[in-house]
Amino acid sequence: MATRKKPKSRKQSRHTPGWVWMLFGLSLGLVVAAAIYVRDRPAPVSAAATREQAPDPAPVEPVVDTRPDPAPVAEEPHPSARFDFYDMLPQFEVVIPEVETDAIRDARATAVEEPGSYVLQAGSFRELADADRMQANLALLGIESRVQRVAIDDDIYHRVRIGPTEDLEDLNQVRRRLWDAEIEVLLIRVPN
Repeated sequence: MATRKKPKSRKQSRHTPGWVWMLFGLSLGLVVAAAIYVRDRPAPVSAAATREQAPDPAPVEPVVDTRPDPAPVAEEPHPSARFDFYDMLPQFEVVIPEVETDAIRDARATAVEEPGSYVLQAGSFRELADADRMQANLALLGIESRVQRVAIDDDIYHRVRIGPTEDLEDLNQVRRRLWDAEIEVLLIRVPN
C-alpha cells in the first residue's frame, strides 16, 4: 500500500527568525530617537535676526579713570549653586564639655584616700541580658547597682555602675568585696 504525501500548507512553515525582529526593534527605536532629537532641538538664530534686535549704540566719549584698581570683588554665586549645609552644620554642632573624668582600672584594691565623688563600673555590655546577669551577681554579694543605657555612635552599651558615693570607707569596702569575688571594676572619679 502506497502512502500519499500531504501537501504543505503555507500557514504551517512560515516563521520569522528572531534576528529579523531584533533589527525591526532597533530601527524603530532609532527612528523614534531621531524624531525626538529633531523636535527638541532649538531653532538656529540667523545673523540678520540678531542685527534687527540689537539697537544701535549711541556714540560715547571715552572716560579716563585715574584711580587705582580696587581689590577684586567676589561675585555672589547663583542661588541654585549655593550649598545649604554650610548654614545648617553649625546648628547641629555638638559641644563636648571639657570636664574629664578620671577612670582608673582597679588592678589591686588599694584604699582611696583622696576625697571626692566616685563611681565603680563593673562592666559595659552590648547585650542587656549580660548586664542584668552582672547586676544579679552584684546583688548576691550585697552590692546595689544600676544599669545605665548609653548610645555611642550607632552602638548601644549597657553599663553596670555602683554609686556615686562620697563615703571613702564604704567605697573601699565595696572595692575589697569585688576584688575578693574576682570582679574587675573601673574606679571613676566624678567631677562635683
